[in-house]
Amino acid sequence: MNSSNQQNLPLLPPFAYRSINRCSLPAAILGSLEFQQHPAALLIDGVQEFHSELFNTLQTMDDPDDRVEHFKEYMRSCFLLDHLDEAGYVSDHKRYQRGKANYLRLLRGWMFNASGTEGAVLKSWVTSRFGLLPRNHLGPLHDYDSHNYQAYLAGYAQGLYNTNALEAQLDLLYGFCQYELQRRFPDTSHWRLYRGVNRLQDHDVLAQPEQREYVLLLNNLNSFSHSSEHAESFGDYVFHTQVPSAKILFFPELLPGILKGEREYLVIGGAYRVSLR
Repeated sequence: MNSSNQQNLPLLPPFAYRSINRCSLPAAILGSLEFQQHPAALLIDGVQEFHSELFNTLQTMDDPDDRVEHFKEYMRSCFLLDHLDEAGYVSDHKRYQRGKANYLRLLRGWMFNASGTEGAVLKSWVTSRFGLLPRNHLGPLHDYDSHNYQAYLAGYAQGLYNTNALEAQLDLLYGFCQYELQRRFPDTSHWRLYRGVNRLQDHDVLAQPEQREYVLLLNNLNSFSHSSEHAESFGDYVFHTQVPSAKILFFPELLPGILKGEREYLVIGGAYRVSLR
């Protein structure tokens, strides 16, 4: 890309990100349209170093199914998912029994309702790690004093309360997803994915380069499908885009048998150039 084209790219609006994150690139860069076109690997601080034993072991395994089983066993062991009392879980909190909340329940909760408690936790994790702010949860989040925003804050506070390092579990889920994408598809930098929407106006339109071509500011976490037909069931319009591998938190084949019947990709947001059908 020449310098003149780079200068014409719409910038990520300041209201879409914060200046501090826990990632190898600042939010203004990883959330930009230029990143979509020319992505780079994203590393969450400390994950590779702290869990080096996991990734070193995975490197010795050729069978993806064996790697998945080892990852699940590592998660159970590392976060004491089968022995929550040893992790400090207090079971006498009558109001919030959150002992069974873990990364798998967050994924299932998102698939059921992206604007539920689990969705709020996932969106807050994206903000913490990548610096991208949510744009929608139970409705637009444009006003910090709005009912929607207060409900979002309450949702992720409740979702994290009395749980066992949920955000650290998501850090490792993202790290494993990125490892598997690179291991299984080493020559794939982008994925052509589809999303069904009822109204284009539900997204911030940053530019319209051509007819039926838009630059959208997506929510900080989104569901996509690999199939346009599947995406059509979620809205009157379908747009497709090229999603960098570095922005995929979850893909359907990552944990086979765990989320039966779901074919969703969880995609980290920012600015994307999309084509509308």
